[in-house]
Amino acid sequence: MLPADAIAVLTLAFIVGMVWLRTRMHYPRGRAKLSLTRAGRIYFAVLLAVLVLGWLLAPAAGRALWPAPTAPPLVSRVVWFLATYYVFIPVHRVLKARRVAVFKSSVADVQEEA
Repeated sequence: MLPADAIAVLTLAFIVGMVWLRTRMHYPRGRAKLSLTRAGRIYFAVLLAVLVLGWLLAPAAGRALWPAPTAPPLVSRVVWFLATYYVFIPVHRVLKARRVAVFKSSVADVQEEA
């Protein structure tokens, strides 16, 4: 793996982690365990699909917007990943406004453990 690809993979993993943490912090946990709802699984599947699409399409989009012959694909991929992070902030707000939960609290599991 090329060093530029390694940086892009680390950036991709960082973005997935940041979206996960940012989304999760909006749900009070207390002693209950949080798990993904059906909408949450779709939310993160779409996130991964957009990131993979960015991995494939960002270099071509970067060359179209910045046609310098030395434009590295790493820059366009990282910009795509960061833009994805910032797009998923209002997406989560829309879900919350419509009362669609991404995470659910499983209180029954905590009561069984006690």
